[in-house]
Amino acid sequence: MIKSPVFLIALMIVMLGSTCTSENKNSQTKETNNEEGKTTQNDDPAKLSSTEQIKKHGKHYLSTIIQNLPSKHISSRTIEVLFPADTSGSERFPVLYMFDGQNLWHSFEGWGGEPNKGWRVDKVLDSLYEAGTVSGLIVVGIHNSENRTSDYMPEKPRELVKQRIETTTNEWYQEFKTNPPKSDLQLKFLVDEVKPYIDARFPTKKDRANTFISGSSMGGLLSAYAICEHPEVFGGAACFSTHWPPLDGVFLEYLKSNLPDPSTHKIYFDYGTETLDAEYEPYQKIADIAMLARGYEKNKNWMTLKFEGAKHYEDDWYARFHIPIQFLLKKN
Repeated sequence: MIKSPVFLIALMIVMLGSTCTSENKNSQTKETNNEEGKTTQNDDPAKLSSTEQIKKHGKHYLSTIIQNLPSKHISSRTIEVLFPADTSGSERFPVLYMFDGQNLWHSFEGWGGEPNKGWRVDKVLDSLYEAGTVSGLIVVGIHNSENRTSDYMPEKPRELVKQRIETTTNEWYQEFKTNPPKSDLQLKFLVDEVKPYIDARFPTKKDRANTFISGSSMGGLLSAYAICEHPEVFGGAACFSTHWPPLDGVFLEYLKSNLPDPSTHKIYFDYGTETLDAEYEPYQKIADIAMLARGYEKNKNWMTLKFEGAKHYEDDWYARFHIPIQFLLKKN
């Protein structure tokens, strides 16, 4: 049950997400003169289409936005790409695909009208480059839609999901009765359309060992589902503040018997102890038992971290983003 106004606000954010439609679209396309927002027209048509623009982020990264990428599976979706500035040589880079892509390196207005700085993925990666820890990573952010809850809710275990939708009395999940989960289509879009598009235009390492998936909250849940459904594509997943509770944690029943091979995959989980994250520990412990039963080893191919005092918020994910990045990219 929802026990406080803080919990209520946090759960609203999880269910609906921060779409940042008009403000972010304006900020993403507006030309500025400061160093980290400088916009230039793309001059490399072999890699990017002529309609795209490139922005500078710090010293070592650039970004571009692809508006309304068409799909056979879902409605057209905007994607953004952050990539190393020096791609003139023969070097290729691992790729991290992330959900809620509109919040990764843009600030936006929060639910209460307060400014939210977002994940600041660009700043973290620039710092890791400066420190010599991560020499280069391509990040692909996939914008969410107004149907985020349905889009991100795992469809399996299919029959049990259907049963719990029919019987749920939780007001937050009533919408599944008229708008059932469609996450399989989201993953088809990602695997069949977005990844080939990115591989054809950027200097990527295309293999599983260098392809990763990540998200927070329900995006974390979908990331766990993605690596289980497509273990041939994703070699690692980073699941921040995974929102396990929907339909009484039904996804955990699927996770128990569908985790990918620990000899070829890495998985990272984390959670805080404040706001909505305070509800996650009992569910995470079930997931951890499943990881052990599948043969995963802590700090080798699996991490679950608890952050005391951390909230369900972009500032907190920003503060620890470097941890799974270094973990996933480290070669055992």
